[in-house]
Amino acid sequence: MTIRKTSYYYPAMAKPKLPEPTDGELEILQVLWETGPATVREVHERLCDRRPVVYTTVLKLMQIMAEKGLVERDESQRAHLYRARLTQDEARRMLVGDLLDRLFQGSAKQLVMQALSSQKATREELSEIRRMLDEMTRGAK
Repeated sequence: MTIRKTSYYYPAMAKPKLPEPTDGELEILQVLWETGPATVREVHERLCDRRPVVYTTVLKLMQIMAEKGLVERDESQRAHLYRARLTQDEARRMLVGDLLDRLFQGSAKQLVMQALSSQKATREELSEIRRMLDEMTRGAK
């Protein structure tokens, strides 16, 4: 039995730079991060729990995502399984980095200040932020 996967071939030396996912692609990736590998039907059902969405739209988006390299498709079974090719942390870093560059001219301080002024942080979140800043300060010395 041969497993065919639709994805780009990349040399083992460097991890490929994947394109930024669109909002719709992010919704699908969120489902895949939560569930692990899934069929189009399974992804569609999970998305429908949140809002109405047409099955063929999910199918087409997942096919496009496979062409872009955002997901990997296992075609060894009748119902193809899709899995995310980037982690949630990788996607966050990619999108935050783009936001930082485009909207905050590379200033992490401005980004953090805007985030903290836009939505009230809990005591626990502020404590965790302080702890992380302390660790970063110790590491920079």
